[in-house]
Amino acid sequence: MPQKEIMEAKEVAEYLHLHPFTVHKFAREGKLPCFKIGNDWRFRRSAVEEWVKLQEEINHKNRSKSSSPKK
Repeated sequence: MPQKEIMEAKEVAEYLHLHPFTVHKFAREGKLPCFKIGNDWRFRRSAVEEWVKLQEEINHKNRSKSSSPKK
């Protein structure tokens, strides 16, 4: 079965291993790329995957900074 390009919040929650409340919160706060159809949030799988990559890069940079020797 092909993966859906447009996902509902509960599908994104399962994909990211987050609680659906967290996905809705991130959507409302503009932290997760999404759009609304009526009252329902929708997410492009490709945009969510890009967001995950960006989060990985940010976390990697933050770890690198925190592990650098202090003067």
